[in-house]
Amino acid sequence: MVHSNGRMRIVLTGGPGGGKTTAADLFRREIGHEVVLVPEAATLLFNGGFPRSDEPEALAALQRAIYHVQRNLEDAQSGRFPGRILLCDRGTVDGAVYSKLPAEEHFAALGTTLEAELARYDAVIFFETAAAGGVSIEGGNPHRSEDLDTALSVDRALRTLWSQHPRFVMVPHNPSFFKKITFGLASIESIVAQLRAHASERE
Repeated sequence: MVHSNGRMRIVLTGGPGGGKTTAADLFRREIGHEVVLVPEAATLLFNGGFPRSDEPEALAALQRAIYHVQRNLEDAQSGRFPGRILLCDRGTVDGAVYSKLPAEEHFAALGTTLEAELARYDAVIFFETAAAGGVSIEGGNPHRSEDLDTALSVDRALRTLWSQHPRFVMVPHNPSFFKKITFGLASIESIVAQLRAHASERE
């Protein structure tokens, strides 16, 4: 499922405090200009002052904004850097868990489907939340509000959706954050190698 311009779009996702952002940054530093990061849309919006609310209409507006910003960030980076590896910090499927609507209703309200959104990505690498091991997920993110139980619930719901992707890789919690990140980086490297081999076979 590598795209015609050679670009790979890989999403790093998972429950809060999983280490995906750290892994993305380390992989970019290791590989260099071949990798382009797509930042998490929700964090960009919150940092810019977009209001956060659980009131139904406000929450729906927030999820619409996150979805469209995420899509356009990905497409903008793809257009700017054809042939590069796009590492996406979360993807357009994540909002279905945070919207508090059934997944089908969430995607229908956006004029799309789960299948269509999964197809946007060549691979999914899922970083399990540290809450799975009872570890604090604070991590210095001022916009993170989940407690451990909520983080676990979010993690499971995200995994249910993302695991339907044909190229899904799980990075489980490890008491050693170093070992977990090392495994995650090896998983990204392996996926990139698989996608490149698949692209070569099609040429």
